[in-house]
Amino acid sequence: MKNTFIHQHPFHMVDRSPWPLGAAIGAMVTTAGLVSWFQGDSINTAALGILTLIIIMTLWWRDVVREATFLGMHTSFVVRGLKIGFILFVVSEIMFFFSFFWAFFHSALSPTAEIGMSWPPQGINSINPWGVPLLNTAVLLSSGASLTWSHHSLREGEGSEAWSSLLITVLLGLWFTSLQAYEYWEASFTIADSVYGSVFFVATGFHGLHVIVGTTFLCICLLRLVRGHFSLNHHVGYECAIWYWHFVDVVWIFLFICIYWWGGA
Repeated sequence: MKNTFIHQHPFHMVDRSPWPLGAAIGAMVTTAGLVSWFQGDSINTAALGILTLIIIMTLWWRDVVREATFLGMHTSFVVRGLKIGFILFVVSEIMFFFSFFWAFFHSALSPTAEIGMSWPPQGINSINPWGVPLLNTAVLLSSGASLTWSHHSLREGEGSEAWSSLLITVLLGLWFTSLQAYEYWEASFTIADSVYGSVFFVATGFHGLHVIVGTTFLCICLLRLVRGHFSLNHHVGYECAIWYWHFVDVVWIFLFICIYWWGGA
């Protein structure tokens, strides 16, 4: 007689998945392709890597949604672990951006002779903070307000208000990205123009990348919200997306004050 052992615990024992390996391969191909593209080669390798990442991300997200919504694997104990893990991830992101601000203030507070003993360095025409950067600040802060509205509406059982205000947040995120792309296009300096150009484009560029990731995150939440995957008290994926977006908002405020306003004066 065969004995069947059933685990009686609240943990979610994740099944074997090919997606972590596939994502690593896609990231490697993307990085190699971008380096080759920067050296003047074709962009085909980078495009292949990005396409691979998009496919892997779609399939991986599908599995997570299936586990959370249809298989009931995200118990209250698992949800608590997911929240703790995401908080630690946000902390690591804070350290990531802290390094950029460290590099910025290291050069801005004590400019060397190589850059003319001044900040911004001689020959650099910094971007006017009261133009596109100020507009982007208003756009991003407005998106944070509409996202809070969406979360409150979901908690109150107002489904139509929840998804409509979330749609507004997604549109504002896309608007922010478009404005930043325009700002880069019109900038009079490049990433190769002294330490100022390097710090400016790396710090604001990585923030822009986080906005794109956050917008994608919110788009998935919008799709799940419309399909009724979230309940009043069980929407950990949406809560993590909200935390991530508010983190992006706070980082932008520091970028605007330090790099655009104080550092560009």
